[in-house]
Amino acid sequence: MGANTSQVSDLSESQSIRNLIGPDAISENEPFWNQLISFTFTSPTSSADAKLLEEAVVPLAKTLIQNNPRSGNFGALVRVFLSRTKELKISTECQDQLFIWQAHNALFLVRCLLKVFIREMSEEELHLQFSYQERAPGTYDSICEDLLEELVCNLVHLIVEVPLLDITYNILFESVTTLLVLLSYQLFHKEILREGLIYGYLTKGRCLSLTSRLVKTLLYNFIRQEKCPPATHVLQTQSDGGGLLYGLASGVASGLWSVFTLGGVGTKPGAEQEQNPLPLSNQSLLLLLVLANLTDGPDCPNPYRQAVTCFKNTQDTSSIPSPQPHTFQINFNSLYTALCEQQKSDQVTLLLYTLLHQNSNMRTYILSRTDMENLVLPILEILYHVEERNSHHVYMALIILLILTEDDTFNRSIHEVVLKNISWYTERVLTEISLGSLLILVVIRTIQFNMTRTRDKYLHTNCLAALANMSAQFRNLHQYAAQRIISLFALLSKKHNKVLEQATQSLHGPLGADDRTVLPDYAQDLNVIEEVIRMMLEIINSCLSNSLHHNPNLLYALLYKRELFEQFRSHPSFQDIMQNLDTVRLCVPALFQTTGSDLVYTPTATF
Repeated sequence: MGANTSQVSDLSESQSIRNLIGPDAISENEPFWNQLISFTFTSPTSSADAKLLEEAVVPLAKTLIQNNPRSGNFGALVRVFLSRTKELKISTECQDQLFIWQAHNALFLVRCLLKVFIREMSEEELHLQFSYQERAPGTYDSICEDLLEELVCNLVHLIVEVPLLDITYNILFESVTTLLVLLSYQLFHKEILREGLIYGYLTKGRCLSLTSRLVKTLLYNFIRQEKCPPATHVLQTQSDGGGLLYGLASGVASGLWSVFTLGGVGTKPGAEQEQNPLPLSNQSLLLLLVLANLTDGPDCPNPYRQAVTCFKNTQDTSSIPSPQPHTFQINFNSLYTALCEQQKSDQVTLLLYTLLHQNSNMRTYILSRTDMENLVLPILEILYHVEERNSHHVYMALIILLILTEDDTFNRSIHEVVLKNISWYTERVLTEISLGSLLILVVIRTIQFNMTRTRDKYLHTNCLAALANMSAQFRNLHQYAAQRIISLFALLSKKHNKVLEQATQSLHGPLGADDRTVLPDYAQDLNVIEEVIRMMLEIINSCLSNSLHHNPNLLYALLYKRELFEQFRSHPSFQDIMQNLDTVRLCVPALFQTTGSDLVYTPTATF
């Protein structure tokens, strides 16, 4: 690298890079550093190019690992970057693009090397790489300053102090991503890391006082959704696979999913993940999620989680001081708009879940919105395209619905919102339907998909729990939604009868050595199905008990398929619920006995 434009193929041939990774020490005051960081690097244009760049960096970094104890050149590179950060804010005010560009390039080199270092060594060994300095042969010395801590603190200061402008976009992106790289040690450990040097720098050291400002800045970076400015020098992420470390940062966030879900790895790459026109917004969100989900230390809680869980609306004029530390104010309307617009991204869905679950101020604000459809529709679209989404994203979307449906006001209001022409719902043309009926349709479709594909008991339970939360507030259900409720019950009944028949046949058949393990499986399957059937009956019973007169379509659907319920009337597991349904039937005898044309139910779709 040097003053000219560099390519991946130039790295191993570059004399400047050879000098950097070589055994000879280079003083940080030498003109070599200005030459080294005066380069324009062509950004990778595809994931394959990004991989080539990473593969080119690995052998160079390994050579530096071997020579750095003698040369101390890595520490010198870090100090060169730190010396430039001291005047970065002034350079921004003076529009000194050359100074900012060189500082950015120095940080880019540090970041590329750090990724390999972290993969190859422990945190203690990494700390040593920062401590080596120029020394004569046969002697050893180390500097007194903690250069790693200086780097971490300077990155945090840079993020919160330097304004987001076109000329500072790239260095802010590099700063955020470098912090992500430093926090990526968790990727290489199966056990949860509860303490460490970098963890301590961020949660106990000099960075602690900047906690609320850092969280606020990262949130505003996400809210602003600034695109990468044109004619950038390094890592303009316009590729289908992201920049060199975009994959690493995404991996950190993907690792977080296992904290909240049942496990599994990876994310199905979608079109929205392959194109990343908002690298700073995306990386800021990833860093925020990583910080907020750091585990509590042995003697102190995670300050970043505290900041995320207690921030308030800028319109909150309450004079009552918050008992929580690290609190701040942010524009809830802008944050809500960004959350609504970006739900196709799984990390945004994770942020929404975190705020709904842990920040009572944000949850109250969201539930008070009169345009709830802007938030709910993207969540429903995620569930509708369940085949294309990874299980973590589906689970998070479902849990968000579960949290929302715990509020009775939400359950009432969604039936008052009328939607027209839902383009992504392709199973049937819905020219006009309430948000509540659409929610029921999508959740039932998710249940049916799960029954035929994944067969996840917990997914069933969460879907049915959301319907149960809503059931008492069902109002004017769409005819198709009423049909789907009964068709789901019909599917469960059919499955129940099939498993029951198989269990009966196995009891009467000869028991061989391989057959003795079959009976418990049938019994377990039967118990699961009966539990789901009972939940469905409770949902129907709750609706009829609380809002019978508001749901004629559901009542007509029950009448049309009333034979489905006969087999469960004498079943000991369902007798109490069936008795209540019979009571409802007696309250409306005309509906169940007349054959008049005004009450004839004509289905519009086959069950």
